[in-house]
Amino acid sequence: MRRTLLLPLLALSLISAGLSAETTQEKGLAIASEADRRDTGFQDFTADMTMILRNRQGDQSVRALRSRTLEVKNDGDKNLVIFDEPADVKGTAFLSYTHATQPDDQWLYLPALKRVKRIASSNKSGPFMGSEFAYEDISSQELAKYTYNYLRDETLDGQDCYVVERRPADEYSGYTKQLVWVDKQHYRPLKIEFYDRKDSLLKTLTNHGYQQYLQQYWRPDEMRMINHQTGKTTVLKWKNYRFRTGLGERDFDQNSLQRAK
Repeated sequence: MRRTLLLPLLALSLISAGLSAETTQEKGLAIASEADRRDTGFQDFTADMTMILRNRQGDQSVRALRSRTLEVKNDGDKNLVIFDEPADVKGTAFLSYTHATQPDDQWLYLPALKRVKRIASSNKSGPFMGSEFAYEDISSQELAKYTYNYLRDETLDGQDCYVVERRPADEYSGYTKQLVWVDKQHYRPLKIEFYDRKDSLLKTLTNHGYQQYLQQYWRPDEMRMINHQTGKTTVLKWKNYRFRTGLGERDFDQNSLQRAK
């Protein structure tokens, strides 16, 4: 969850005091805004990833990736993902410009074709490289992309959480709503349920092994996405997080897709 909407002072004071906001919508926005505030200011980071794809029968394939992220002031983050293994996807690169209120810009470089393919807004709900993550899941979760509604308090794996419903503002989103479990201590998303256009539960994402960096920013070691309708699972294992590495805009222009090594 990222920047843009300003948190109403009343809602912030109520959340800080541990009280209910005037409306469930106001409280939901306050929770999302506090999570966003705590994750603002990291500037940039890089990380290595292992993507594990499993089908209903338990067969799996493994991919090695690298990720680079640039924080953008007054807009969404920029993200570049590069595939290193296996050989059939090596050199494939995905570039995303997340925007707070406008449709995201996304491109995919396919080395076999030696060309860059733009991902249309109407295709953002499609699967990212055959995984259970959609293209819209890969984007940073900007605050203004959703409306919010606080539902309840709940304990998840021994941690006290807020459960917040968020509804995408994008007409092309593949989801009607998402339910997010946010831990009360650090405001980290521990679990997200995704509901499809028929309002049926489609997928569940759980984040595990959170580590803190720069004494402020929390990142999971593992993200597990389960598709309840297909029985398929995608696991992303993260390692080697590095923050404030000096990345700049040039590292995320469209030419960076083809020169990514």
